[in-house]
Amino acid sequence: MRQLLILGGTGWLGRAVAAQALAQGAEVTCLARGESGETAPGARLIRADRNDPDSYARVQRDWDEVVELSWDPGFVASALDALADRAAHWSLISSVSVYARSDIPFADETAELVEPNDLEQYPDAKVHAERLTSARLGDRVLLARAGLIAGPGDPTDRFGYWPARYARGGRVVAPEAAGRHVQAIDVDDLAAWIAHAGRTGVTGPINAVGEELPLAAVLAAARDAAGTASETVTLDDDTLIARGVAYWAGPRSLPLWLPESAGGFARRSDAAFVASGGRRRSLAETIRRTLDDERERGLDRPRRAGLTPAEEAEIIGA
Repeated sequence: MRQLLILGGTGWLGRAVAAQALAQGAEVTCLARGESGETAPGARLIRADRNDPDSYARVQRDWDEVVELSWDPGFVASALDALADRAAHWSLISSVSVYARSDIPFADETAELVEPNDLEQYPDAKVHAERLTSARLGDRVLLARAGLIAGPGDPTDRFGYWPARYARGGRVVAPEAAGRHVQAIDVDDLAAWIAHAGRTGVTGPINAVGEELPLAAVLAAARDAAGTASETVTLDDDTLIARGVAYWAGPRSLPLWLPESAGGFARRSDAAFVASGGRRRSLAETIRRTLDDERERGLDRPRRAGLTPAEEAEIIGA
């Protein structure tokens, strides 16, 4: 039986990777503090704080596959020191944020990367992690450059904002969608590919992204799935910015909305992902799964991204 070690494994994506790997016949061990949640049923948890120099002592053995989820420079380096020589294959979960430019549609994995000058910054730290890992693992490493991840349990509240918002009904503030795109991958599709890639020896940098779709189609699908009476109030970029609305994510934002200058961010080439066995479910299914989860967690709950009802009313009233 294949032996898989996940460095993490109790958070959102890590737990999904564990579940998919178990379904594909692997024996899964997770090394984590266990504070982000529980492991997938069937996975073994070894509790450890990776700030502790002895944290890897209980997993220093041969592994068919290691999956690294962290972008913390210290964690990435210490894991490589402890385990690089014990892993037949290593998957580093990276991000499409490593790319220096986001204005060129359909750029592939050869596109220029950010120069990692400030490791406190997410893109810089991801590039640094890629370089460290590639230097130690060579042709045994997969650099999985994930795009926007969607689906049940999303802690970022980005993709789920829209089906949840339309489900609440009423007047819904939305951005001008013409020329905007979304490239979201369902968390379970991404996890299944990561497990498959480790099992089949996929290596090199790969954009692990969803299908490129018009933002208008995604918003329409979210509205239709909600099935609640609503009115979309569409505002242009200048108006939204003047009223203090932020792009993409975070407080007082409209999730998935990007500036026109970032027209390539959600349109990365997915050719290598598809060629390496990546499969993606339909947008309708991901939205259905997401909406079911949003309803279970509470449509009116505080969110990490989007507009609150009070903010939306203020913006419309202005």
